[in-house]
Amino acid sequence: MNYYLNFLLLIYGLVLGSFYNVVGLRIPLNQSIITPRSACPSCGHQLRAYELIPVFSYILQKGKCRGCQSRISPIYPTMELLTGFLFVTAPLVVGLSGELVVALSLISMFIIIIVSDIHYMIIPDKILIWFAGIFLLERLIWPLIPWWDSLLGAVVGFTLLLVIALVSKGGMGFGDVKLYALLGFILGFKLVLLSFFLSTLYGAVIGGLALLFRIVKRRQPIPFGPFIAAGTLSAYYWGSEMIDFYLRFLNQGF
Repeated sequence: MNYYLNFLLLIYGLVLGSFYNVVGLRIPLNQSIITPRSACPSCGHQLRAYELIPVFSYILQKGKCRGCQSRISPIYPTMELLTGFLFVTAPLVVGLSGELVVALSLISMFIIIIVSDIHYMIIPDKILIWFAGIFLLERLIWPLIPWWDSLLGAVVGFTLLLVIALVSKGGMGFGDVKLYALLGFILGFKLVLLSFFLSTLYGAVIGGLALLFRIVKRRQPIPFGPFIAAGTLSAYYWGSEMIDFYLRFLNQGF
C-alpha cells in the first residue's frame, strides 16, 4: 500500500472527523454547520484556528478549554481518531477500486450518526436523506451484482426493522428503520441481514458487559447507532467470507 496514500487518508480522516463532530452535534438541533464558529459549550469562548487542530489541540490543551479550563469531552478526539483509522484501513480491505469511495462514504455517515446518537439518541432524517442521494449515485456508478440486489436489500432492511419497531413498541426507533432501508440498498439483502445479526450481537454483548460492570443502569436506554456501525462495517468488509464459512460448516455438520 502506498504510504503517501495512507498519510493522505489519515489527514483527511482526522480533519473530516472534526467536521463530522460538528455535523452530528448541530444537525439534530437544526443549527447551521457553518456558522457560528465552534465555541466552548461552558463559557462560549470561540475557538481559534490553533484550537481546532484535530487531536493535537486536545492533547496540547490537556483536554481543557483555554478560556474557562472546563473539561472538553473526549468524544471529539475519539471520533477524529476513529475516522482517521477507518479511512486508512478501508483500502486494505476493499482495495483501490470504486468500492473504496462507497466505503469512505459509509464510514463518514456512521461517524456522524454515532455522534448524534450518543448525544441525543437520534438518527437525523437530514443525514439519511443527504447520504441516500450520495449512495444512489455511487451505486449507479458501482452497482452490486446483480443490480437488483440493492432494491431487494432496501426492502428487506426496511421491512425487518419496521416489524421489530412495531412489535417492540418503541424498543427500536424509526430512525433505525430508515437507516436499515438505506443500508440494505448499499449492502444487498444477504449482507444487510448479517449486518443486523452482528449489530444485535455486539449490542447484546457490550450492553451485557456494561450492565455487569454497572457502567449503565438496568432499563437505561443505550444508543444503538454505534453497534449498527460496527455490525454493518463487519458485514460489509467480511460478510461474504462469514457466510461462506457458515455454509461450509453446515455442510460438514450434515
